[in-house]
Amino acid sequence: MRSWSIPVGRLFGIEIRIHLTFLFLLVFVWGTAASQDTPTALRGLALVGIIFGSVILHELGHALVARGSGIPAKGIILLPIGGITILDEAHAIPDPINAWKRDIRVAVAGPLVNLFLAGLSALILLAAIPGFSLMTKPLLYSGALLRSIVWSNLYLGLFNLLPAYPMDGGRVLRAVFARRMDMVQATQRAVRIGHVFSILFMMVGILMANWWLVMIGFFLFVGAQLEERSAVFQSVLQSVRLEEIMLTDFATLSPADTLEDALEKAVHTLQDDFPVVRGSDMVGVVSRQKILEALRAEGNGYVQAVMNRIFEVAAKQESLASAFRKLSARNLSIIPIVDEQHLVGIVTLQNLMHSMSVLAESRKLRREALDS
Repeated sequence: MRSWSIPVGRLFGIEIRIHLTFLFLLVFVWGTAASQDTPTALRGLALVGIIFGSVILHELGHALVARGSGIPAKGIILLPIGGITILDEAHAIPDPINAWKRDIRVAVAGPLVNLFLAGLSALILLAAIPGFSLMTKPLLYSGALLRSIVWSNLYLGLFNLLPAYPMDGGRVLRAVFARRMDMVQATQRAVRIGHVFSILFMMVGILMANWWLVMIGFFLFVGAQLEERSAVFQSVLQSVRLEEIMLTDFATLSPADTLEDALEKAVHTLQDDFPVVRGSDMVGVVSRQKILEALRAEGNGYVQAVMNRIFEVAAKQESLASAFRKLSARNLSIIPIVDEQHLVGIVTLQNLMHSMSVLAESRKLRREALDS
């Protein structure tokens, strides 16, 4: 998501990014309205700005409540269909007993922000503008931008409270289910309810020739599927031990190796990252890319000069979830696995992805065998 989005600033220390597909929405609005006249096109863009300003405040509500509940927020990404708050689960404060309550607080924060803004803006407009009407139709219209502030926030708040996972109301429903079952089962039950809503949206949209409803239903369906897969993935991460997937046949480098020697060794292995070992002690890690960059920039030298001395290690009994947290916390690509202070294996992002796909397939085959 970050590679397809651009940063536009920070609010309360939270990075705000716009996905590149959002630009297509602006072009679409301009193109459909510009056929009339320039002021109409500008009002159309202003309406888009109001809606996405409301979306930003909605997502900020999630992010700030999550931060107050012990889950730091990495950023907010704006998409043509809304926003996504990216939470840093790797640095979340564990709270297994009250996790479901925390999830509810984070989920309802966004809609409550919108409902508050709708009420506040309605009171201000009614008090400041004599004879101002909130009920004149169309309620949400580029020719009535002030009224649209009220109704865009009201629609956004109420729509997100629908129990249609992965909407905020669906996340509340999942949190309630999670009190009596594990997170994967709770997610799957919430997803099934979300699918009912998404199918209803699409059917009503087709009957009424309202393609916005069809699109909303489609994205709800796809989003629910992705969330379910993510929950299953997280469950697998917790259940798999590093000793099950670590590489035990791997190459190491010495800090006294020259970069040319290190590159020659890298040519004969599939590894992209290497532990650097002096005697029986691990002193650093280095990547194939780092070796190439150093050779291009400065010519031949020693591994010691380019290796990264900051690295994480893990015990072989730790879970895959722990490995992912350590990799993401320092933006690393390799974790050495130690047992009684001896290097016994390595885990890299490359072999993690490969191992996860193989494990998923093997577990699927076992389930199919048990069902038959």
